[in-house]
Amino acid sequence: MKLLSAVIRLLAVTGSALGASLQAVTNFGTNPTNIQMYIYVPDKLAAKPAIIVALHPCGGSASQWYSGTKLPSQANSGGFIIIYPQTTRYSNCWDVNNAASLTHGGAGDALGIISTVNYTLNKYNGDPTKVYVMGASSGAMMANVMVGSYPDVFEAGAAYSGTAFACSAGSRSDPTPFGANQTCAQGLQHTPAEWAQFVHNAYPGYTGKRPRFQVIHGLADTLVRPQCGYEQLKQWSAVLGLTNTRNVTGAAVPEGSQYTEIVYGDGTQLVGYFGQGVGHFAPPNEPVMLRFFGLLS
Repeated sequence: MKLLSAVIRLLAVTGSALGASLQAVTNFGTNPTNIQMYIYVPDKLAAKPAIIVALHPCGGSASQWYSGTKLPSQANSGGFIIIYPQTTRYSNCWDVNNAASLTHGGAGDALGIISTVNYTLNKYNGDPTKVYVMGASSGAMMANVMVGSYPDVFEAGAAYSGTAFACSAGSRSDPTPFGANQTCAQGLQHTPAEWAQFVHNAYPGYTGKRPRFQVIHGLADTLVRPQCGYEQLKQWSAVLGLTNTRNVTGAAVPEGSQYTEIVYGDGTQLVGYFGQGVGHFAPPNEPVMLRFFGLLS
């Protein structure tokens, strides 16, 4: 009996060790700013898996963000892959202010992230029509950058407490919550047409499909002001050619009734969630996001 118990314990430990886990990847392609790449590939992978790029907040890391959401368990049941890029510059905040990242085919962190996507698509026979991006705080700002600079790559994105595409453009201050230039994070405003023009300038002549987008923000956020969420909705509604059709308080949204859902069009292309009493940053609600992405029924 003692031997049998020992074998069972050994099998349990071995099984856990052999299960899917966060893995580092090197030599994944063009990487002008030396970002790092980590990846989570579930044991049961779909034949042509979807890919989610998950971007950590300021001061965060790939491992922190891997354990910071329930996406890995959702990947286990859904068979999709999660890429966790990591930056070590600017106090681990993403490059959202430099022209290199704000330009299609430029350089910066954005191009390195695109390399992680291309690597994953090729290695795992991923579905190029099902590539998504999500992030929180600085990662949410970078999610806006990715769908703005590379609309041909991403099907949809989700930003938890972020800012609009090009909101920090040209800032000489490091893109951190403690940088000298806080104009963007304090709620910089433009007209919808002006915001849309920034996006169009990132990829001149592009006439293809634009990514769908989901904006989530706390109304008690004093670090990245709630106006930043509304400015994102102004930007992407103009880019997508949508108007606000209805607002629903207490719908099936993150954390229940404290959120108001702001719907554009039929709600499949653009939607916002603003939480009463929610600070920085709004916690991800994975089922709501995955349903919007089309990865959960």
